[in-house]
This record gives sequence, structure tokens and C-alpha cells, in this order.
Amino acid sequence: MGFLSPDRSILPQHALVIGDKAETGGSGALYEHVYPGTGEVTREIALANAADVDRAVAAAHAAFPDWRAMPGDKRRDLLLRLAALIDEKTAEMSPLLAIENGSILVASPYMSADASQKFRYFGGWADKIEGRTISTWGGPAHDYVSYEPYGTVGIIVPWNGPLYAATMCMAPALATGNCVVLKAPENAPWSLMKLMEIIQLAGFPPGVVNLVTGGPDVGEAMVSHPGIGKIEFIGSGGTARKILANASQSLKPVGLELGGKSAVIVFADADLQAAAKRGLSGAVSANGQGCVNGTRLLVERSIYEPYLQMLQGMAGYVKVGDPLAMDTFMGPVISEAALNRIQGMVEGGVADGGRVVCGGERMGGDYASGFFLPVTVLADVDPSSTIAKNEVFGPVLVVTPFDTEEEAVALANDSDYGLGAYIHTTSLARAHRVANQMMAGQVQVNGAGEAMTPCVPFGGMKHSGHGRLGGIEGLREFQQVRNVWINLQD
Repeated sequence: MGFLSPDRSILPQHALVIGDKAETGGSGALYEHVYPGTGEVTREIALANAADVDRAVAAAHAAFPDWRAMPGDKRRDLLLRLAALIDEKTAEMSPLLAIENGSILVASPYMSADASQKFRYFGGWADKIEGRTISTWGGPAHDYVSYEPYGTVGIIVPWNGPLYAATMCMAPALATGNCVVLKAPENAPWSLMKLMEIIQLAGFPPGVVNLVTGGPDVGEAMVSHPGIGKIEFIGSGGTARKILANASQSLKPVGLELGGKSAVIVFADADLQAAAKRGLSGAVSANGQGCVNGTRLLVERSIYEPYLQMLQGMAGYVKVGDPLAMDTFMGPVISEAALNRIQGMVEGGVADGGRVVCGGERMGGDYASGFFLPVTVLADVDPSSTIAKNEVFGPVLVVTPFDTEEEAVALANDSDYGLGAYIHTTSLARAHRVANQMMAGQVQVNGAGEAMTPCVPFGGMKHSGHGRLGGIEGLREFQQVRNVWINLQD
């Protein structure tokens, strides 16, 4: 079996887009991007630095007055045109999504379609932003509320789904009249570089959206920059703590969508086959590298062994392989370091009493040069163990039995995270009852990701962050509230 080498000729060239200038590289360090499928270097990138961030913020500031003043229907039309162009460019975008982080090619059209839907949904809001009047007392007066943009929003997104994460933030930010400085992750930059080409093609005014490709130093420069009115960050809790400490110096608001260790509760009355298929998706979706993936499976004891057998059987049919091959169902993790970390966590889980049902060992042979781990299922996992408490961010599921509904709820909520929760049952009463007790920002009943659409709010509780992206709640994240009181007495 041979792996396809990435076609370097299709990789976008412009690592920076600042104002009306598309630049092949910035003034920062050189970075070698590695394709996770083969471990090959795709291209060296000259990253941005703090001076480039200064230029990007200046360009956004220059563009902001006209962008803010643009009538809502004009912003709407630009966002709708951008959505249509993303649809047209899906064939060009798809291989970039696979090359940048090992995402499977067969799923790439979905990622493009999701991006266009976000611009289409929030574009529809752009001409409908309105305030409200308030009845006052204590004297004749007129009082009203208006919703205003922050000015320049800094958006920092992770490598595991840069197009998905960036458009989740950009679409509402632009619809509400903000300008954007976007940081592309250095280890997964290609889809956002391509997105910037499409934004320019759509006819957005220069400076409304600016791109800086870089590492942590570029993110730090954005957070500390006095010209950026708000930061929206999607990533890890450790980085979020540094961002909050930095932003506290200027009292800058920060929106956070962070990690998760989402519980999947499978009750005995569930459709077992459907629950196993959706449970497996926690390991397979995004090659196991999704923040909201259901990776902590809690299964009622009476169906525990049959469920494990189903998981094991289904895992054997997951075609792991070349991300650029259309018959691949799961690809590699992002890097050698990530693979080593994941294997270390699996070994620790076994040492803590976990039982390997399937997987667990790095794939060799034709896969040896890439960063491949098969679907890995650990059973009998102690809920207090490290692997049960911490995000693995790889194709690994941990499974624990429970006896009662109350125990299931307690185990599900016994986590520092609170991003997602999944419940499998055929009882509508139980679905409502358990969902109402979940300490998670998004709860899905008999689902596994289907709720992730632009029209619903998404975000976490506890260490999974705060703020919401999606729906009208996501629109409000990028608006400030102004109240105006007018004395009607002479």
C-alpha cells in the first residue's frame, strides 16, 4: 500500500494578508510544516511577529469606520457572496484540509459546507440587528439600547479544525460590524490562507479581515495589543490561562471555547447498535482530536459487555489510512509528539487498571512514517484515573459501568470540564430528566455531533470556557451594549 504525497503546488502562498497586501511570509521565525500522513515536510513558512500584528491591527482600524457604517444589507450581501464562493471552491479547499492536519479527504466537503453555512446564517443577521426601547419611570424620558461592535476582534484558533473554528467566530464578528485579525496556526495554516483568497475574491474592503500566521508569540502580541477590542480564543485550558493573565492588564474581554472530556451515558433501554455507532464516533471524528467528542463512555452494567463487544466489532471496520484516499475513514494524529503523549496516557490507563479492548499500539508497516494510532478502547476504567479525568485528544475511548441513573449523572458531572454530554435512551422522560442535570454547555440525546449547526449556541461550562458561538447568543458575543437616556422635560 502506498501513501499519496501531498501536492505542494496547490498550497496557498500567502501566510499574511494585511490590508490590501497579500504577503508570502512575515518577519518572524521560519517554520517547517509537516504532513501527518507521511511525516514529510510540505513547505517552510516565514511566520509573523509582533511588528506584523501591529500592521494588521492598523489596517483593521483604518477599515473599521467604513465597515461599521456600511448598511446592514450591504454587509449581508458580501457575506452571502463569500458563502457562495466557498461552495464553488470546495474542490480546491478539500485537499488543503487533509494536508494541513491529516483530516480525511472524504469529510472535507462537509467542512467547506459548514463554513459557507456560517457565513450564510450570520449574513442573514447583518441587516436585522436592532436595539430596544425601555419603559422608564421617575420622570418623562426616552430610553433605548443599541448593540455596537468592539472595533477590531482578534481571533486565535487551534490546529485541529482551523476552518471550522475560524468561521464560527468570523461570521458573527463581521456581521455585527467588527473588523478581524485572524491568527492561523503554524502547524495547520493552509485552509485559512485559502479562505483569505476567497474573502478577497468576494470583494471585502481591504483591512476588514487580516491574516497573520504564527505561533504563541503572535497570539501573545494580539492579546496584549491595545488596538484589539476583544479576543476570541479556541484552544487549550493551559493557553487560555496565559491569555486571561495577559488580557487582564488591559481589562480586555476574552471569549473562550476550550477542551472537554464529554461523557456519553448509555442506558439499558437505548438502541444499542445506534449508541455503539455514535459512541465510536468519539474516537473517529476528527481522528479523535475534537474538543466536544464523546470520549468518556458510561454504560449501564446490564448491557456493559454486549456494548463493549459491539464497539470492538465496529472498530475493526474503521479504515485507518491515507488522509488523501477517498476510502479512508480515520487518519493520523497531528504529530509525533502528540502520538507519544497519547500512547503514554493509554499506558497509564492500563497501569491504573484499564483493560485494552482494541487498539493501543502505534501502527507500523506502511503507516510507520506517519502518526497513526488505531481506534483504542479501554474498559473498566477507574473514573478517578488520569485518563478518565483528562483530555486525551486522540482516537481513545474510556469505558466505565454504572448501576443507577443517579450514579450515571454523578459520574458524568464529576469532571473539571463541561463542554458536551451525550445521553442514549428511548425514554423521553429520562432524556429530559438527565439532560437537565448535566453540567455541560451542549447536551445531545441520541446524537453524536448532529447539533453542531450555526443556528444553535455552542460553548462550555467550568474549565471548558465561557461565552457562546452560534445562534443569536453567538451574535451577542461580538457586540457591546450602549444605553441612551433622553430627558423629555424642558
